[in-house]
Amino acid sequence: MIVTIIGFFAGILSGLAVGGGTLLVPALVFLTGITQHTAQGVSLLSFVPTSIVAVITHYRQGNVRPRLAGYLAIGTVAGALLGAMIAVRIPAPALQRIFGIFLMAMGFYEFFYKSRDE
Repeated sequence: MIVTIIGFFAGILSGLAVGGGTLLVPALVFLTGITQHTAQGVSLLSFVPTSIVAVITHYRQGNVRPRLAGYLAIGTVAGALLGAMIAVRIPAPALQRIFGIFLMAMGFYEFFYKSRDE
């Protein structure tokens, strides 16, 4: 039941384009006890259907530029391959620290540098 609740809230964040993994990965690690590597893998896989639904919804609203998304996808796939190859070689405690630092850096940026008018 807890995994379904975690997934529900991660899905909401994904639909808002906030990044459900920011909630999903820590929640899976701390609330279910799975490893950091497994949590990140599960997170990535769970976003395939979530992303499809979000893209369809945003496309219907006219918020998607298909050509731009296509170019972005090329770099994203290459980056994901490289990132996955690196991540599997990093010990879980170090990966947790890296993930935590990333989340704190993004929070800092959003809080202090993001324009209030956006």
